[in-house]
Amino acid sequence: MNHNAPVPPCSPRPLRHLAEVHRRVQTAAQLRARGISAAEAAEQCRPGGPWQQFLPGVFLLHPGPPTSEERLHAVLAYAARERGAGVPAQPGAGEAHRPGYAEAMITGLAALTLHGFSATPPLTALDRIDVLVPRLRRLRATGCARIVRTGTLPTPVEVTGLPVAPVPRALADAVGELTDAGAVRRLLTEAVRGGHCEPAAVVRELNNAKLLSRPHVVDAVDSLLAEGRAIAEDRLYRMVHEYGLPDPVWNVDLRLPGGPHLGGLDAYWPEQAVAVELDTRAPRQDDDALWSEYARKREHLERLGITVVHITPRKLRDTMEQQAAVVRTALMASGDRDPAAYVVVLPR
Repeated sequence: MNHNAPVPPCSPRPLRHLAEVHRRVQTAAQLRARGISAAEAAEQCRPGGPWQQFLPGVFLLHPGPPTSEERLHAVLAYAARERGAGVPAQPGAGEAHRPGYAEAMITGLAALTLHGFSATPPLTALDRIDVLVPRLRRLRATGCARIVRTGTLPTPVEVTGLPVAPVPRALADAVGELTDAGAVRRLLTEAVRGGHCEPAAVVRELNNAKLLSRPHVVDAVDSLLAEGRAIAEDRLYRMVHEYGLPDPVWNVDLRLPGGPHLGGLDAYWPEQAVAVELDTRAPRQDDDALWSEYARKREHLERLGITVVHITPRKLRDTMEQQAAVVRTALMASGDRDPAAYVVVLPR
């Protein structure tokens, strides 16, 4: 046996190990941490070799096309801040290795697909995957990775182990790239009808992204607000009946006899002088004016002895029983108040 023969390189052992973790997506930094040099990595990526460089500094440890999941991990690994870019924490007993991606999250259409939207394309049909990063990060779009920047990163939602932008932010990033009015309307409608978020949260993000100047977005928002109000009204009907509240008169206008219009209400109990108003306002440029108008109406009604219960669609969705208790308390307390002024109740 020739003891002077060169020692074979030790890279095959860690390469076999790496092929079994992190869905076979690795960064150059991770490879270096495991003793694999840039030259060794380049050798593995030679034509016909077992690896491929998928994005700058990101490798797939197999030669074939990436899966959808591998593309998502690769984009996050490319965009994440290097100190945490896909570097796994030490797992505890029985825990699998999972990568962590610092200051990066999937957004746009890919994020909506991960959130379960049916109006978005499947991940396999997306040529580009949007990834949200802080504004000052020095990154460029490349390959299938499109960089979206923000001054303040939202708190990501974990979906299948990946950091994903919340639905309102992901919607705004998707809508910013869409010119098809029908596609925008379908996305916004599904967000509300599917219970993913409230209209106000969507409009707030669209406003922050300065998208409300686009006519096709404004039209979709008007449809969204109508959809949101219809859902909120249906929940209000359910609350009254499911929690045994007395029937109110629905959707009415109040006026002083021979006097001015006092405003519209979603539900009103004339004998108890208790009103419910759904706050389905959405933040837009004129939000301050809308809020001032709402506050003036409420103060006027309360000066006339009418108790106004203010309920948001989100409260109706998340805490319906609690909102029913608030209304019931207001109805029961009516006997302890001075009689309200006489008002005329008209259908709206």
